[in-house]
Amino acid sequence: MAKEVASRNICVNLVAPGYITTEMTAALKETTNLTSIIPLRKFGVPQDVAEAVCFVVDSPYMTGQVSML
Repeated sequence: MAKEVASRNICVNLVAPGYITTEMTAALKETTNLTSIIPLRKFGVPQDVAEAVCFVVDSPYMTGQVSML
């Protein structure tokens, strides 16, 4: 997609967060040991996602990237 629309000055990037501490994941943390498969051994927080999105939005030359959190 990034290659297809770059000629029209459109950037295409993706933020793909993993497990983030929210009400929805609260039950998951209690019943499973998901942190054992996460390199930092902890869930992210919403602020982590917000910072990644701000970085992508403020990068006018970056295109075709996937930021996995």
